[in-house]
Amino acid sequence: MSHVQEFFRISPAERDHIPAFRIALGVAIPLLVLLGVDRLDLAIYAAFGAFTGIYARFESPRSRIRRQSIAAGVLVSCVGIGALLGTAQTSIWVLIVVTALVSGIGAVMAVRFRLKPGGSIFFIFATGAVGSIPDGAPVQVAVPVAAASALVCIGLGALAHRVGERMPRDKETYVRVGLSPVGKRDLLAHAIRFTIAPLIAGILGTLLIDVLPLLSHSYWAMVAAVAPIAPPRRSARLKRGLHRVVGTLGGVIVTAFLLSFPVEAWQLVVWVIVLQFLAEVFVLRNYSVALFFITPLALMMTQIGHPQPVVELLTSRAVETVIGVIVGMIVVLVGFGSERRSTGSAILAPSVDDDD
Repeated sequence: MSHVQEFFRISPAERDHIPAFRIALGVAIPLLVLLGVDRLDLAIYAAFGAFTGIYARFESPRSRIRRQSIAAGVLVSCVGIGALLGTAQTSIWVLIVVTALVSGIGAVMAVRFRLKPGGSIFFIFATGAVGSIPDGAPVQVAVPVAAASALVCIGLGALAHRVGERMPRDKETYVRVGLSPVGKRDLLAHAIRFTIAPLIAGILGTLLIDVLPLLSHSYWAMVAAVAPIAPPRRSARLKRGLHRVVGTLGGVIVTAFLLSFPVEAWQLVVWVIVLQFLAEVFVLRNYSVALFFITPLALMMTQIGHPQPVVELLTSRAVETVIGVIVGMIVVLVGFGSERRSTGSAILAPSVDDDD
């Protein structure tokens, strides 16, 4: 199959609608509650807590509870770190450095506890986005909101087997219980890659703000920088980077269309829920297609409580993504030269989905 054909190939469904519905419901419940109490300014914190539901998709109920609890702890901590930096009005350079360190630590934790999806995309997004909110909620508000949202997702995950969510037979041996047997040397190299890539991307994205005033979200460059690193082989990593760019640009067009109409806050909430469902239906079947929904999902999520000019928002997402992917692909080309072909290396490069 040619590389061009892969952009249009959608893998067969594996009852994807069931986990997709669970994950979307985990987003819907906290957002609708906040809508009902007129506190959509807290929606972004709830949404990041709801990322908990994305983890442990192909696992038993017991394993899902355990791993989603670990993921929730990391995500809520990222929200807390971001809120602390945001309310302290720290320098953008401090935010970039801290977010890059969170990326490295989060990626190592994902490996050690076998979290799927692997990598640190969600941890970067939570820390960077929350830390970039001017006059955001204080830590004592942001953290409980994120934690409550995460608990909702863990509860839904514990009940998912009752509606037919289960591990496909061809993946039954994929998930193992316990810590991964990865050596310290492999973990260190893994942490360095997941720290250096977003750090460089964040610095470049921030420096370009002086050249292109429409840029405003350097954390999107940081998110995009780690996307090509996660897959298991160099060809897959480079392909992931290309898919990230094409899918994101397509998603920007979709977002431009959706935001071209006057929208109320409740309509943004509905769109976020619908887009979350569609993203989860396609993310394991075609990464580029999934990004057509993931991109507007991420952009509308940030618009709910803290609206920004649409042109600036779309331009920043597109340009910062390209910057980040270029940095990530360079890290792929030069940063895996000493990668050992071992069990540890395979675990360090999970091929399961990521989205933001």
